Amino acid sequence: MALDEKERIIIPDESGEEHLFEVLFTFEVDQTEKSYMVVVPVEQAQAEEQEVFAFRFEEDEKDDDLTLYQIETDEEWDMIEEMLNTFTEEEEDES
Repeated sequence: MALDEKERIIIPDESGEEHLFEVLFTFEVDQTEKSYMVVVPVEQAQAEEQEVFAFRFEEDEKDDDLTLYQIETDEEWDMIEEMLNTFTEEEEDES
């Protein structure tokens, strides 16, 4: 059985240092037409305890580039937390 190749993304921090993250999942909210990405640092991908990060993102089709935005509202955080809970439950069901 082959393992699925996880998508990875490099995200620079405030000081410009680049960090490699594994994309857990992405989702789009139809009502707002906004897209979100939930990621975990690669070095924590297999760990029991993971520090999870979430961003709103916009994709530039012609440049094949992503722009990431900080999550700013409680409504967005609540929605992301709900999606993360659903994702976690599905992962546990698969193991």
